[in-house]
Amino acid sequence: MGLSKCGSVLVHRGEQRKDGRITKGLGLVSVPFGRNLCQGWFFCGDSGPYYDSQHALRWPAPCGGAKLDRPGSAAARERLGHGFWCPGPASATMSHQTPLGSSVPHASCLDLWREKNDQLVRQAKVAQDSRLSLRRQQLAQDALEGFRGLLHSLRGLPAAVPVLPLELTITCNFITLRASLAQGFTEDQAQDIQQGLERVLETQEQLGPRLECGLRGLWDSVLHYSSLLLELLPALHHLAGLQAALWLSTDCLGDLTFLLQTLNGNQNEASRNLLRLLKTWSPPAEETNAPLTLQDARGLRNVLLTASAFRQGLQELITGSLPRALSSLREAASGLCPRPVLVQVYTALGTCLRKMGNPQRALLYLVAALKGGSTWGPPLLEASRLYQQLGNTAAELESLELLVEALNVTHSSEAPQLLIEVELLLPRLHPASPLHCGTQSQAKYLLASRCLQVGRAEDAAEHYLDLLALVLDGLESKFSPPPSPAGPCIPEVFLEAAAALIQAGRAQDALTVCEELLSRTSSLLPKMPQLWEDARKGTKESPHCPSWVSATYLLQGQAWVQLGAQKEAISEFSRCLELLFRATPKDKERGNQDASFHLLQTLRRMDRRDEATALWWRLEAQTKLPQENAAWSLPLYLETYLGWIRFPDRETLLEEFQTSLPEPCDL
Repeated sequence: MGLSKCGSVLVHRGEQRKDGRITKGLGLVSVPFGRNLCQGWFFCGDSGPYYDSQHALRWPAPCGGAKLDRPGSAAARERLGHGFWCPGPASATMSHQTPLGSSVPHASCLDLWREKNDQLVRQAKVAQDSRLSLRRQQLAQDALEGFRGLLHSLRGLPAAVPVLPLELTITCNFITLRASLAQGFTEDQAQDIQQGLERVLETQEQLGPRLECGLRGLWDSVLHYSSLLLELLPALHHLAGLQAALWLSTDCLGDLTFLLQTLNGNQNEASRNLLRLLKTWSPPAEETNAPLTLQDARGLRNVLLTASAFRQGLQELITGSLPRALSSLREAASGLCPRPVLVQVYTALGTCLRKMGNPQRALLYLVAALKGGSTWGPPLLEASRLYQQLGNTAAELESLELLVEALNVTHSSEAPQLLIEVELLLPRLHPASPLHCGTQSQAKYLLASRCLQVGRAEDAAEHYLDLLALVLDGLESKFSPPPSPAGPCIPEVFLEAAAALIQAGRAQDALTVCEELLSRTSSLLPKMPQLWEDARKGTKESPHCPSWVSATYLLQGQAWVQLGAQKEAISEFSRCLELLFRATPKDKERGNQDASFHLLQTLRRMDRRDEATALWWRLEAQTKLPQENAAWSLPLYLETYLGWIRFPDRETLLEEFQTSLPEPCDL
């Protein structure tokens, strides 16, 4: 009796010739399975099957060996009908053909594989219920490796229709657990899905040409084939749910739409609405005796429906399609929402209703969001926007103060379920998203700037100093104020802090802040001539450094004014003007009119007639421009500064220059 190894299958052969072929007798197939050995018999006549060195099942022929037809094919079924059967998974479902006096195995391979799958599913659920994180991680990782080994054993054997439901179920459990532990889908999961589809097509000898069509072509072929084999449908719909989750998480919405249309049998339907297609999709119910799963197809469908509704609602909210966004977000709120996701959905609903002019209903959703979990950042930020819109400054600032505190608290996040959850299918929040609340320092900046804008100078000064302490200590080296892409940068935060300190009557502290800013830009002083030239020509995208330095001198001058040091104030104002006129582009014809007229008055008082004349001609030209193009918004620190100044009568000031300034004078 010979013995050969075929993958994980040991084939005990009957009598053999020198060439290794079985001539007669009985062959015994032994499949190692843990500590067990699953065995099955087949009759070995002169034409009995065997595995060659490439693990291909072959059928002896008079002039040598010829490969046996694939399991499940018509020729293979015909030979099996003559009393021959193939070692491997197919044999696990057939009654054992044993000679008289032979012992019959108590369990088939299929039973053992299924028992192992169910054991691993139970182990994963025990891991989920464990409160010890290390034990939970170890149990889940062990279960994952168990699924991997079981899948490897099955894929080492020829694919067979009777075993495919179990094999596909194990594939789904493996993908679900793997994606859950990794908290996302990767290319590995796509390959696992593709291998599962290829195994189905192997049974029909259709694999070769279909591989060129990609996953969409594979799904089209498999689902068409499975319509003839109803026993495969539950497992295939389960696998399709995982494919849908992968495509949704990677924004392959065209492929996802095609898959859902195919599953629903309506590829010719004009509708491409994902929510409608997901609602139409009805995965077949699993049989009561089906192998255990971590998450069935219907559970996946519910997760997909919630995630799709939320993603669609957020996109519609960003693009301004508010009625549609409201409908989609309500759909998401009514679905299978974990608490962290529900907080985001309620916050988005509050944003949508606020923009639609319904602040009271918006507030109800924000209150529900705050009660719904420990993630308070997004609803608090949205509440501050709502109160600002309502003109309730006290409530707005209180919301921002709570936001700063909330972002300073580290919450212990709940351990994720060992399932495909809604969070895995949502995109990362963009800084422009209404749900992005930023870091604690960014929230502190919002609070400080709003205090400065509404005239709470003392509070603004303290908040700015707290923020600058974080920056100077290096704790916020990558600080960038939220959430507007056009928000200020670090030098402008210094300038706003100085303006707040001056407004709060703390001139000496303002001088300290300005000196700190100048010391941090001192390395750029040797490059100033080039920066001036770049600024004048407009050849650089961000020629802001000369403007920052000139604004620093301006605020220092105002601080000296507050301290009663007129000589020092005039010196700082002069340095500001010198740098400002060096850096002003020659072709600059637009500007903030308040700032321009104040500058004209200052130049006149300091008897700097050349600069005043050039500025007057620019203002004359500016008054002839359309009003909407005649101004640009000022940074907050300059708006604050201009708030301290009484503006002259503009028409009178221009008339005084009109008779005495016949020609423009270039700077």
